[in-house]
Amino acid sequence: MLTLPLAVEKDARPAYRPYVVAVSALERLSPHFVRVTFAGEALSDFGTDGLDQRIKLLFPLEAGPARGEHCDVGAHNPSVIADGSWYSRWRDLPDELRAPFRTYTIRASRPELREIDVDMVLHPDGGPASRWLSCASVGDPLIIVGPDRFSLDSAVGIDWHPGDASEYLLIGDETATPAICSILESLPAGTRARAFIEVPDAADMLPIDTHDGVVVTWLPRDGRAHGSLLDPAVRAWVAENPLAIERARAAVAQAVDEVDVDSELLWESPERAEAGFYGWLAGESSVIKSLRRFLVSETGIDRKRIAFMGYWRHGLSERQ
Repeated sequence: MLTLPLAVEKDARPAYRPYVVAVSALERLSPHFVRVTFAGEALSDFGTDGLDQRIKLLFPLEAGPARGEHCDVGAHNPSVIADGSWYSRWRDLPDELRAPFRTYTIRASRPELREIDVDMVLHPDGGPASRWLSCASVGDPLIIVGPDRFSLDSAVGIDWHPGDASEYLLIGDETATPAICSILESLPAGTRARAFIEVPDAADMLPIDTHDGVVVTWLPRDGRAHGSLLDPAVRAWVAENPLAIERARAAVAQAVDEVDVDSELLWESPERAEAGFYGWLAGESSVIKSLRRFLVSETGIDRKRIAFMGYWRHGLSERQ
């Protein structure tokens, strides 16, 4: 759940800023999901509308003389916060002092308590996030780069733009699960939503607080390949909903740019959908690319009605 702060005066300061936080709680939700609660005095300025808003976690250095420490991105420097130069400071650090970061979704925010929740996935890849999460303890410090509630642009990083739509389709894997859960819980009564969520294991099916118009189908892979369950589920949904598809079709044939997901970011997020249908897809880039081809090129759904986001690419680290 999202607890909103009182209305504040906003100005033209940068949308995002670094926050120094510490782990205040850890909850194992399932075999592959861990909820991490972060707390810190600076989070009184943290501002989010929830949904699928992205933040970045900067993990401690893993090697060299500064091992276990955090790189200096100006989190305590008012001028850095004011001019938004944290990223240029991070980029200009020498390799041995430049800590890795990863992108996550805010699951819940409690600014009055100066807390946020982030649901993280335990991956077998041994990357910096998984290594940190596997040994995280209450009290561990971290740097979060997230929205500033005093910024006019604090909604940057939200790609859920349904506009006037009232019928929704959400599709994703475990990396998109926190965003999908947050979005579904935000929907007002009376809206219709269908969600397909592929997760590693049946025990990873998480509770979601939704109303009667929301139907969620969990797709446990149980060792099968990423996307192997999403593709047939989406094709079946299209076949079963010809009227919804007809209303969502583009008036003319659409060209879809070919994206090399090994070297390019697949990210298409229309600003505002018209009344009727709106779709939101996120997950492994090659899977999302394949579903994009099917839904837009083969089925003919209007590109202005559907967002496609490659959250990660199998075998590659997040672009820094």
